[in-house]
Amino acid sequence: MAQFTMETDALLVDYNYMENHDPKTRQATDDVGNSTRLNNGGATSYHESVISATSGSDDEAMLDIAMDGRDDQGLNDDHVQGSTNFLETQDDLPVSSGQYEDFHTIDWLRDIARDRMRHRHIIKNKQDGCIPKIKSAHDAWSGWVCVLLVGVSAGVCAGIIDIGTTWMSDLKQGICLEAFWLNREQCCWSGNATTFDDEGGCSQWYTWSKLFGVSSSKGGSYIIGYLLYIVWALIFGAIAALFVRVFAPYACGSGIPEIKTILSGFIIRGYLGKWTLLVKSVGMMLAVAAGLSLGKEGPFVHVACCCGNIFSYLFPKYGRNEAKKREILSAASAAGVSVAFGAPIGGVLFSLEEVSYYFPLKTLWRSFFCALMAAFVLRSINPFGNDHLVMFYIDYNEPWYIQELIPFIFLGALGGIYGWFFIKFNIKWCKYRKTSSLGKYPIIEVLIVVFVTALLSFPNSYTRMNGSELIRLLVQRCGPEDSTELCDYSRNMTNDHPYMGSAIASDGVIRAVWKLALALLFKSLITIFTFGIKVPCGLFIPSMAVGAILGRVMGIGVEQLVMAYPNSPLFSNMCQSRQICTVTPGLYAMVGAAAALGGVTRMTVSLVVIMFELTGGLQYIVPMMAAAMTSKWVGDALGREGIYDAHIALNGYPYLDSKEEFTHQTIAADVMRPRCWRYGLEVRNDPPLCVITQDSMTVDEIEGILKTTEHNGFPVVVSRESQYLVGFVLRRDLNLAIANALKNQEGIVSNSPVYFASHNTHNPHGPLGLKLRKILDLAPITITDHTPMETVVEMFRKLGLRQTLVTHNGRLLGIITKKDVLRHIAQLQNQDPENILFN
Repeated sequence: MAQFTMETDALLVDYNYMENHDPKTRQATDDVGNSTRLNNGGATSYHESVISATSGSDDEAMLDIAMDGRDDQGLNDDHVQGSTNFLETQDDLPVSSGQYEDFHTIDWLRDIARDRMRHRHIIKNKQDGCIPKIKSAHDAWSGWVCVLLVGVSAGVCAGIIDIGTTWMSDLKQGICLEAFWLNREQCCWSGNATTFDDEGGCSQWYTWSKLFGVSSSKGGSYIIGYLLYIVWALIFGAIAALFVRVFAPYACGSGIPEIKTILSGFIIRGYLGKWTLLVKSVGMMLAVAAGLSLGKEGPFVHVACCCGNIFSYLFPKYGRNEAKKREILSAASAAGVSVAFGAPIGGVLFSLEEVSYYFPLKTLWRSFFCALMAAFVLRSINPFGNDHLVMFYIDYNEPWYIQELIPFIFLGALGGIYGWFFIKFNIKWCKYRKTSSLGKYPIIEVLIVVFVTALLSFPNSYTRMNGSELIRLLVQRCGPEDSTELCDYSRNMTNDHPYMGSAIASDGVIRAVWKLALALLFKSLITIFTFGIKVPCGLFIPSMAVGAILGRVMGIGVEQLVMAYPNSPLFSNMCQSRQICTVTPGLYAMVGAAAALGGVTRMTVSLVVIMFELTGGLQYIVPMMAAAMTSKWVGDALGREGIYDAHIALNGYPYLDSKEEFTHQTIAADVMRPRCWRYGLEVRNDPPLCVITQDSMTVDEIEGILKTTEHNGFPVVVSRESQYLVGFVLRRDLNLAIANALKNQEGIVSNSPVYFASHNTHNPHGPLGLKLRKILDLAPITITDHTPMETVVEMFRKLGLRQTLVTHNGRLLGIITKKDVLRHIAQLQNQDPENILFN
């Protein structure tokens, strides 16, 4: 490769670059691909440049003349020459031309420009007859049909998973002998004369101790139930881990960090495939039924995105264009949250705020439609059996008072502290798992976690039930029909309104508070070790459960404080009389759930909307807003990253966060490769830049470059002496074009010259020349060496670039890839830049 130097002002530059990629680095996004430049307010792709060149554009000819620095023959002569002496291979390239390899970053501008050209072609041919009009109409409504199918499939999957999870969870405690496929609640509905026992069972439902003929009043009944609870949990956990290990390794975890990375433009083949969808759906049911401290709501996003990816291939408009496919995936993520919580509006906001990277206005409407259809299908299936779409429906509307904002804000602060605590120690444990021998035995780890969880959770009734049931219990108010210890209040039954307002707590409430405190401690710790094991596991429900426990305990405390001092000026507006005061502990549980979830995920607007859709408590939106904002402020003050961003960084995914600000004063010359000599001091000794000349290389020389380098694209220059930039060519397109020409065309040999220019100096007596101008990007994104890195980072974020070329006075100096930007940011944050790989 050529080395060249130039002297400008006080800057002596040595342009050396040739990266040495090892196999792991090739999996990362240090791939240089094709890009486009914004011309006249729109993105112009290299294909559009090709059209203008081949149509005899004078502007294109003058551009080539200016690049070469000499007045050559125009396009008319070149067309004559091209017809007899040159071979253009773009028309014969296979369909796979331009597709992306696994673990590579897509080129947003190139794909969007390709779709724009496809759309223009359809509109242009629309008036040519009936069939083109049908094709145009199909192209117009294909996006809506695709999101309709995604929404329906997401709703069906969610309904099946909800029903299956409930049945498997109840199977740990007993079985319905008359119809084993019914869960406990449905079994009791099937009987005509149903009587319920103390544990909520009925004569049709047989607990395992009852099935073995042991009376529930004897100690043996408890032991049998305890043992079979652990055995069933181990069976469910082992099957879930085995399915993930054998059939779909990508089905583990919540999937949201990977979905965020994929939506940012990263390619992970198989992560959204049909096997992942099947194993994820079954594994979710098994993992939740095993009693693990996890939820199925987060993985619903992954399941819905799998549906979106599968259905996108029915429409080539989306299946063959990665940028367009991500519009469908954004809508699918909204549908995932919609079916997880029965919150279609919250799902759209979640997709916009938390996971999506590119979210145009039409995607907003399609996401809304997709979430709506998913919620409608789930409501038709009615998996909860309560005629309510929301998961934790509340039927009270007691007012809240202004002084209660103090405990609400305090709950928000505790939620932020809990989120920081959980993220810090969960990441530490996951790092230990990755570096120790524990990570080599994922199934054994799952069995250990399942066994410990079942062993410690069974004695406490609040930890024995799954997270959704616990939250549903904690957010409810205590009514006349409630006989649980959580509602054991000393009420004056002679009063005209014995159940109106609050009351003094009895022994049952005190016992419940102690059990809830133990449940809070247990769930806070066990979730740290559970999230990240090799089963499908979500974090929404466990976080909300911790917050709901904390909120309910605080609500009971505030309630008893008000009842103890009803005449205090601080509580005067909360008490109508000495006997009637109004404090709603269930409201505190709702606020606490929002605070804890916000502290872990750092969601704000979408969190509040999800919470009031989740409960139907629209009148309590102000307390939830106050708690959510406080939780985020406190959490950000202790640590900037949410749990999903932390796991993205832990796994080394190449994700350029659009929320972070770049405030460092560096320029492109500090980041580009090859790094230069500045002010006589060697900054970094990089190999020379690997380039291709436009008209002075042969097929054999280019094949040698392809064999000895691993770059995914090459700058094309006028000559190695001048280094004036002509364009950029993708490695994949170059490989396909040369292989296609050598295989199918006579006269193309190893010493055939290769031309990327519209004008060519050739030997009429030499071998046939190979003209590859059509695969050349004539308008790559370029910057100067003094461009501030703040601007460069914004370009990579807003335009979705794979790389940008660095020039000085029109001459090529170097290149900056997305991975170079990520490395630079990591170095400025005192982190290890080599962790930015796909591990």
